[in-house]
Amino acid sequence: MALQPLRLHQGRVAALPRANVDTDQIIPKQFLKRIERTGFGPAAFFDWRYLPDGSPNPAFELNQPAAAGASILLAGANFGCGSSREHAPWALSEFGFRVILAESFADIFAQNCVQNGMLAAVVDAPSMRALFAHAAAGPYELTVDLERCEVHDAGSFRAPFAISEFRRTMLLAGLDEIGRTLGLETEIRRFEQQRDADVAGVPS
Repeated sequence: MALQPLRLHQGRVAALPRANVDTDQIIPKQFLKRIERTGFGPAAFFDWRYLPDGSPNPAFELNQPAAAGASILLAGANFGCGSSREHAPWALSEFGFRVILAESFADIFAQNCVQNGMLAAVVDAPSMRALFAHAAAGPYELTVDLERCEVHDAGSFRAPFAISEFRRTMLLAGLDEIGRTLGLETEIRRFEQQRDADVAGVPS
């Protein structure tokens, strides 16, 4: 599938300073009945986001005014742990996020993010603490540069982030695994033709 390439992203930051946020918190199991990739945004973080009467929970970090319109999420360590449901990045994307920065991620979750055009970037612990402090001070914006693997703000903050070269290339090109395979169609067809010719030349 063709995705929107990600090279340079600037956006407002929302902070969720909780470690070990699992995919069942990102998108609870009762919302996994749909097979389409859309419609999960309103259910993202459902158990934290809403009170029992269905009204927004004013204590939840992402319900704070400073988080409104955010496209960059600061998350705690081991974000996306738990089951490997791809619905988690679907829900986060519909919530409005394109980039997630954390000290560490569950690997399958990070790969699922790439498959949906979302960057899950690993930032070292001291830099994450600095980012959370900046975000707590009020509305905060960051620029994420995937070509340089660097994040910076309009002031003095600047930090590198880590991502595998394969995942970085996929995001820069706007490709998922299917799109990458389709890009090799000529080579695949050549291989199949050579294989058929080799089989045809083998005596019966």
